Amino acid sequence: MAADAAPGRFPLAMVALMGGAGTTHFTNPDFYDPIVPEWMPGSARTWTYLSGVAELACAAMMIVPRTRRAGGWATLATVLAVWPANWQAALDGGMKSQDPPFDSAAVAWARLPLQLPMIWGAWKVTRG
Repeated sequence: MAADAAPGRFPLAMVALMGGAGTTHFTNPDFYDPIVPEWMPGSARTWTYLSGVAELACAAMMIVPRTRRAGGWATLATVLAVWPANWQAALDGGMKSQDPPFDSAAVAWARLPLQLPMIWGAWKVTRG
């Protein structure tokens, strides 16, 4: 993923990742609602949609060369902002309302390090 974001190259992997994730927040919000921590104000669905909008905006910004670096920063901020929800899901023992394997603690814990390549990829986009 990070290789696609090398200076002077179009960050295809990051655009696809953020655009795809943002889209699924609207096409399958029931998957994301359970990961919203209970301590967040308002409804889980509102946060699911807001994070979907943020991810789509990040993808759109990274498409345009003039806003690509800002899109990288926005992506980095977005990924870091939603990471606590992944931690909460792991601490809760998985997303219990989901079908296997997403209802398991092992999968919830395994998702945490998968955020690191996303953070690195976003950082690479900010560099160039």
